[in-house]
Amino acid sequence: MGSIGTGGVGMALLDLESVDTLKSKALRLLREDADKIEKLIAVQMENLTTRHCPLYEEVLDTQMYGFSRAVDFAIRSGLVDAASGKALVSELERNLALLYEALKQKTE
Repeated sequence: MGSIGTGGVGMALLDLESVDTLKSKALRLLREDADKIEKLIAVQMENLTTRHCPLYEEVLDTQMYGFSRAVDFAIRSGLVDAASGKALVSELERNLALLYEALKQKTE
């Protein structure tokens, strides 16, 4: 009892659609994670007038490390192209650098 139809062609198209869906989802999830870290940075920037909090900086550093590892995995697995992934990390690193510069200036 053989199957009638396109055989492997339909399966290949389904696989391509699935891969595209996974790629879109991976990029969306990374952007959501980046947004969460952006919010942490924004909160700390708003609170510069209160006090310097090393624990908060540690949380941000840990979040950035985890995010960069997730992006690296997504790039290596082919779910996200290198340029998009690196752009996400670079933007967060720039914003984090601005935060640390503002904190440094406040303590001087």
